[in-house]
Amino acid sequence: MYPSIQIPKAEFEARAQKLVDYLGIEGLSGAVLFDNYYVSYFTDFAFIPTERPVAFAVNAQGGRALFVPRLELEHAQAEALLDRVDHYPEYPDDPHPMVILKTVLEDMGIACRIGADTDGYPWILGYQGPSLSELTGAEVARIGTFVEAQMAVKSATELALIRESAKWGNLAHRLLQRYTRVGATETEVSLRASQEATLALVDTLGPLYRARSMFSQGAEAGYRGQIGRKAAIPHALAMNATFMTGDVLVTGASAAMWGYQSELERTMIIGSPSDEQRRFFAHMLAAQEAAFEALRPEAKCSDVDQAVRRYYEAHDLMPYWKHHTGHGIGLRYHEGPFLDSGDHTVLQPGMVLTIEPGLYIAELGGFRHSDTVVITEDGLELITYYPRDMESLTIPV
Repeated sequence: MYPSIQIPKAEFEARAQKLVDYLGIEGLSGAVLFDNYYVSYFTDFAFIPTERPVAFAVNAQGGRALFVPRLELEHAQAEALLDRVDHYPEYPDDPHPMVILKTVLEDMGIACRIGADTDGYPWILGYQGPSLSELTGAEVARIGTFVEAQMAVKSATELALIRESAKWGNLAHRLLQRYTRVGATETEVSLRASQEATLALVDTLGPLYRARSMFSQGAEAGYRGQIGRKAAIPHALAMNATFMTGDVLVTGASAAMWGYQSELERTMIIGSPSDEQRRFFAHMLAAQEAAFEALRPEAKCSDVDQAVRRYYEAHDLMPYWKHHTGHGIGLRYHEGPFLDSGDHTVLQPGMVLTIEPGLYIAELGGFRHSDTVVITEDGLELITYYPRDMESLTIPV
């Protein structure tokens, strides 16, 4: 049984207190957060965001409230780690939900200067409504940067969940590679590997396991359309391709673990690799090594990306470059900070990042490994551990 790797209530209390301390420093009467991952981070309430507004509110004295639609009321009361849950009947309804939120904020003494991630509920899935500043007449200060920085440094419990995610992503990828063969389809192989890995996960962890994800119910591995020449499209979509000899394959594997994610990606080849495939595979591996060497506490995110770009430039590879070196990961599959030349965030112990420099050649395919790492006091630790060498990633015909 694994109850110890759930985030304890005391950790949520500590997260909220850091936010309250920040409100005091900035002279804010309170904060209102609408992003579903922010809400989950501070309250332990995970939900599917729709056109119906959900918000987490906290005042300068530490009073906290969750604001939800009626259909989420019992769900929020059962899951959220706070005493006050306010609700409204439905959206758009009359009065509008934001009018009811205004009453909640007034009751909590949140007025004048208000911290928020966005100035009102974002216009998603057809939602329309007044901004927070229009609603309250208050000055709204954006505090998303502070929240992102707080989320970026992971606790020991968060790291345990991410490591557990990597363990089951590793199994799913192992099965994906085992079942991939000429004549099989992307769909059947991905489904088989993901289902078997998820069943093994649930059988091992038992009924205490929770994915707590909008997108996943366990361990997953697949190709997302990055097969053959389509592998040169970094964010391709699944297309039910049939595997053929000579295909370059770019994979992806993870497992949702109480909402937390890891990322494992590998480049594989079906059949004996060509000289060009070997050349670009070797460059991709060397670029990832350059990133590993640049990762250390007190280095800047931009330093890591620049190290990779210097390698590309030295080997005339920039025509095949399409994206930055990596990104933060945790509750979201993509979080800040970003290993990009425009992000000068200083790396700190506890930050978890993906390392995934890629090369994309239209007539050949794409070459990208992604590993999840955590910054430590003296460097980094690889959380993912799947083989990275070409021999291990060549699928025999």
